[in-house]
Amino acid sequence: MRRRRRRWFVPKIGSKLDWRNGFLCSSPQRSSCGCSFVLALALDQEPVGFSLETMEGVRDDGVVDIKVKLIGLQENDQFEKAKVDVRALASSIQDAVTADDVEAVFKDLGTQPLPVYSTMIRAFGSDKRIEPAIALVEWLKRKEKETDGLIGPNLFIFNSLLGALKQTKQFGKVDEVMEDVKSRGLVPNIVTYNVLMSIYIEQQQPEQALDVLVDVEKNGLLPTPVTYSTALLAYRKMEDVYGAIGFFAKFREKYEKGEIGKDGEYNWENEFAKIEIFTNRICYSVMRQWLVKEVDPTSKIFKLLHDMDEAGLRQGRKEYERLVWACTRESHYAVAKELYRRIRETGGEISLSVCNHIIWLMGKAKKWWAALELYEDMLDKGPKPNNVSFELIISHFNILLNAARRRGIWRWGVRLLNKMQDKGLRPGTREWNAVLVACSKASETTAAVQIFKRMIDQGEKPTVLSYGALLSALEKGKLYDEALQVWEHMCKVGVEPNIHAYTILASIYIGKGMPEKVDEVLQEMLSSGIEPSVVTYNAIITGCAKNQMGSAAFEWFHRMKVRNIKPNEITYEMLISALACNGKPRLAYEMYLRACNESLNLSTRSYDAVLESCRVHGISIDLDVLGPRPPEKKNAVRIRKNLTEFCNLAGLPRRGKPFNRTELYTSQTQENQ
Repeated sequence: MRRRRRRWFVPKIGSKLDWRNGFLCSSPQRSSCGCSFVLALALDQEPVGFSLETMEGVRDDGVVDIKVKLIGLQENDQFEKAKVDVRALASSIQDAVTADDVEAVFKDLGTQPLPVYSTMIRAFGSDKRIEPAIALVEWLKRKEKETDGLIGPNLFIFNSLLGALKQTKQFGKVDEVMEDVKSRGLVPNIVTYNVLMSIYIEQQQPEQALDVLVDVEKNGLLPTPVTYSTALLAYRKMEDVYGAIGFFAKFREKYEKGEIGKDGEYNWENEFAKIEIFTNRICYSVMRQWLVKEVDPTSKIFKLLHDMDEAGLRQGRKEYERLVWACTRESHYAVAKELYRRIRETGGEISLSVCNHIIWLMGKAKKWWAALELYEDMLDKGPKPNNVSFELIISHFNILLNAARRRGIWRWGVRLLNKMQDKGLRPGTREWNAVLVACSKASETTAAVQIFKRMIDQGEKPTVLSYGALLSALEKGKLYDEALQVWEHMCKVGVEPNIHAYTILASIYIGKGMPEKVDEVLQEMLSSGIEPSVVTYNAIITGCAKNQMGSAAFEWFHRMKVRNIKPNEITYEMLISALACNGKPRLAYEMYLRACNESLNLSTRSYDAVLESCRVHGISIDLDVLGPRPPEKKNAVRIRKNLTEFCNLAGLPRRGKPFNRTELYTSQTQENQ
């Protein structure tokens, strides 16, 4: 059996206690000899002429032998061997309410070392039994008088009672205990102040807890790790995260200067690491709270991260990733991007699900290009993208391609297709069609043809939308014969034309100078169950206007009315333009008045066309009836060919280099070669 001499010491208030072999043990701490317990005893100061030391013997079976040495009373300093069954003693008075109840049980048992009583008081606190703890202290006060001060409550007894009051939340008795300590001339030690700080925090009074810390410094006491941790907890309760960081910064400075840790009682290297972790957790919890509760906490989080860096505090990868998961609003985009950068800087791995979440968030915030850059990061540095990554990034590409399609920014559409293929993503029919439509809107016939060819080369089957976009591009480029060949091919492969395709075909025949074929197109539409719409007739009238066929345009206008299709502003504008250019100013004037009577707002171009045609042909008209010149209308469907405008819209990086036409011909086959 190995023996070691030790002083009585106080276990940390609030530590988990259990009973083994009839003795109160601390768990789960393991002693140096391998036993999973340490007997917690307490002693503050001894009366004059009497002191108490112990020799603790720890046997392999876990039994604790205590030898009590009474110094000053025996000349030879002999040891008396004792085994203290603390559990049995505590159980015997667990229902005690007064000192008399304790005396009734202990009168024949004699007195025990004070550490036994302090241990019992702490155990009562853990069991939420404050009455027997107070009764035991009152009994000790009585014994103090009976033994002329040899046995009585000391500071450790009162510290244990304060801890019990804290655990049972009997805060109203704290002042009474402290007055008792003061009246006895006992000087509070650091344990006393630690307990008082914890009590104030339990009472939701963190400011008073920090005031206690000031008293500790004034009284020249050395704070323990518990003191520093409790102070940080007070800052957390106050939600003063910047105060916590400032407190830690001062603590770090003192530690690095050697002002902390001189006593050697604690392993301050480990304790410093624990306090640093605790401060980090406070910062983490505050940032998470901001992300959950506030709409846009970006500036606050950035400031906090900066202050943490200044104080030498860095969150770990797991904490950063948990914060990323808390980023769910569009305004959190910048925070998520910064957290991602910090995770990468740690040099460790990053969770695939976290990367996918950031890609999703960037899309929600309309930062699609930033999402594509993160995807490239994953390809270069890992983790390897999965199906969710592919689906998310494809959806972002589609958003950009649709934006390019709506605005006719065909060059960015082509570049996006190329980038998809560069990154191992296969564009589908939807993506190819978006670029085809963009080329058609921009009247880029050559680009549309090349994109259509690349689409087929990649094994994608063109749809009616694909053929419609190509037909439209060819019609705008006045390649009517080629357009008719495409139409024949579309019908040959079994793609059923829709109303859009038929409308383009009618425009092609008008442009080719074959208006008689238009009737055949309309009849074919009707036989296929497709009713011509106002868009169809507008396309025909527009073709007539472009080819200076005013009479034909007016005829189709009447046929449109016969089929009960109501003309719109575009119908009247194109008809007036055709009539004005074909030397029919009076009819153009009447059509303008008719449109105004139908409450349609025509453009200034129609108004000017009527006036100019009447002037050229010497036709007098009543300007009062014609009305004032309408205001300029903004073109709601303006085709944008400026890359800068599209970059601003889609959040894309600006590229100074001009579009390289060879980008049109890039194919996966060429890249593999």
